[in-house]
Amino acid sequence: MKLQRKNRVRALAVGALAVTGALALSACGSDDTSAGGGAAAKPSNIKCDGKGKLLASGSSAQKNAMDVWVQNYAGACKNTEINYQPTGSGAGVTTFLQGQTAFAGSDSALKPDEVTKSKQVCKGGQAIDLPMVGGPIAVGYNVPGVDNLVLDAKTLSKIFNSEIKKWNDPAIKQLNPGAKLPDLKIQPFHRSDDSGTTDNFTKYLKAAGGWKHEPAKKWEGEGGQAASGSSGVSSQVKQNSGAISYFELSYATASKIQTAKLNTGAKEPVEATVDNASKAISEASQVGKGDDLALKLNYTTKAEGAYPITLVTYEIACDKGNKAETLPATKSFLTYIASKDGQSALKQLGYAPLPTEIADKVRATVAKIS
Repeated sequence: MKLQRKNRVRALAVGALAVTGALALSACGSDDTSAGGGAAAKPSNIKCDGKGKLLASGSSAQKNAMDVWVQNYAGACKNTEINYQPTGSGAGVTTFLQGQTAFAGSDSALKPDEVTKSKQVCKGGQAIDLPMVGGPIAVGYNVPGVDNLVLDAKTLSKIFNSEIKKWNDPAIKQLNPGAKLPDLKIQPFHRSDDSGTTDNFTKYLKAAGGWKHEPAKKWEGEGGQAASGSSGVSSQVKQNSGAISYFELSYATASKIQTAKLNTGAKEPVEATVDNASKAISEASQVGKGDDLALKLNYTTKAEGAYPITLVTYEIACDKGNKAETLPATKSFLTYIASKDGQSALKQLGYAPLPTEIADKVRATVAKIS
């Protein structure tokens, strides 16, 4: 199924989002936090069910979205507390499969063995992938005097495998003929934790750039330096001259970090924006079976204005067999975040709301959760 986006989304700056290192982040194993800046959308039409505390954890790629969702939901549903810990995609899935949380956030769809394991937790059912948040993975850099950098997948693969070591390397010069590239050491930073962002980034490197390693949540590249969470790697780029890394666009926007444009084979290099990521996500196809809505992204698109390093963050929940004490609140909260109100709250944060066709499927599937 090809996804058609009917409405394009403007990427709005997240000027008031302060991202700090206190709670764990994007598919991360450390603690990061970011305060949701700007006025959150007024909660409306939220049906409150259940009460008490609802525990969830996982991806921090969606943390800024989750902050706003939780704030809005709490404003409407006084008897329910949503406690989402952004411990990272890998940790979030593990915790869910151990039966410790009501749902998980992950930037990668479940693997077959994880679906099998989920049947022990989802009595009479299994875990399913519910796409909820889309957006670009930006390549952020800190190179003094260079504010319009163009890279491509092949060059990025070599940079992140420590094969290209200076910013004035001929391969980078060829992509940036008018730039004054310094004789400066490249400092590539990657995630130290199991990360869905890493998984998506390395899938792009493999598909489009000949990455020598297999894509995975765990970093497999050679050399470089590691930091935990999206806030960790983005902070390192901000602080270190010559640094480069990958993280969700909202972190680049919040910290005012320069982001590279990508030479994809289109007529013009493509910038990391929500609009451009949406063009790429619209080419995704559903590969999940039945109520599992896992998507396959097209990392090699050459469509004009399509930014190929994108991710879709899933909420992972049981289709059947949810715990009786958490089912009402889980269903209520997932119903809200998949709703038009929930999705429209993403615009101010630099995320892409779901395409209409897939959003309709998510809402229908959430309504059947039992």
